[in-house]
Amino acid sequence: MAAALENIKVVDLTRTLAGPFCTMMLGDMGADVIKIEEPERGDETRSWTPFWNGESTQFVSFNRNKRSLSLNLREKEGLDIVRNLAKDADVMIESFRAGALDRMGLGYEEIRAINPGIIYCSISGYGRTGPMAEKPGYDLIIQAYSGLMDLTGEPDGLPLRVGFSLVDLFTGMMCFGSVVTALYHRQETGQGQRLEAALLDGQVAALSYHATAYMATGVVPQRMGSGHPSLVPYQSFQASDGYFILGVANQGLWERFCDGIGHPELLEDSRFKTNDDRVAHRAECVAALSAIFREKTVAQWVDIIEQCGVPCGPINRVDDVVNDPQVNSRNMIAQLEHPNVPDLRIPNSPLKLAETPAAIKRPPPLLGQHNDEILDGLGYSREAINKLKEKGVIGKGP
Repeated sequence: MAAALENIKVVDLTRTLAGPFCTMMLGDMGADVIKIEEPERGDETRSWTPFWNGESTQFVSFNRNKRSLSLNLREKEGLDIVRNLAKDADVMIESFRAGALDRMGLGYEEIRAINPGIIYCSISGYGRTGPMAEKPGYDLIIQAYSGLMDLTGEPDGLPLRVGFSLVDLFTGMMCFGSVVTALYHRQETGQGQRLEAALLDGQVAALSYHATAYMATGVVPQRMGSGHPSLVPYQSFQASDGYFILGVANQGLWERFCDGIGHPELLEDSRFKTNDDRVAHRAECVAALSAIFREKTVAQWVDIIEQCGVPCGPINRVDDVVNDPQVNSRNMIAQLEHPNVPDLRIPNSPLKLAETPAAIKRPPPLLGQHNDEILDGLGYSREAINKLKEKGVIGKGP
């Protein structure tokens, strides 16, 4: 099948997670992604633990379907190579500090002058405008600054970081969507444009109903553990041998649930008649259900409640997820051929398109693995490439 972005060339000047996640998805959809890396150490995630046969599991998680060019951007010749790549590129994505690429002659205006149709996306912590534009942004810091951590955790506990890099990954998805939208706009109009994807912007948008509720009522949302501010019961509960999650999202489900678990008397309790009643008497409703749920195991309750047609499920660990029959039936764990990790397995693309499916054609690259190939494609002679290596403009490769 044809790849949707088969003829799209991407110059990737991003590092760590948000940008590489975006460019990996572009690569999954067929784009030729050229990842520019520092010659000695490469993307800093190459040094992050744990390792699998010497390869960072962090790096291999975000960098399939890319070619690696190890390039010294402190040298004029290195900057010239980026400009040469940009001349016929469709997309350039960068995550440098504000103004850094402008000072290097690789800012949007400079690149647009040599390629008016370029789609140029800048990823940053706080955006390229405003009083905090100069500040570096990190997933953890934005989780705190955006209110996400304040909303995460138990009511009487500490604010908690979400268990994975949600801010970075959300931003990568934003960037992917923006780039694909801009490609469609260019197809229709012939115009390139500048894009932004800011970590903070994404999390303010994701506050959604929490932010709107505050602006409507003046009441600041509080941490609720696994609970929901507008629905009860809609949270985790403890069974006799562990925890499970329950989602009673409407009145019909509540009625089926109470009958199904063998406690129709809950339907007659005035405190629990409607969802509004249950929200008003959240503590009492949760306490009553908690006493009931301690009588059986997780597996027993999940079976009983699912038979009622009410959403529920076990709270899985990572090992449960990667070995789950549903996950594997969806081809969500991919096995790749890698020169150093012959049994490499990583999460697959979540993008499911029937006619132009995502595909893994390249394993995560070794540092500088494609130096010669990329420069040869730009018209550099073997002698010129060797001189650039001797001067330290490009790395020697693996």
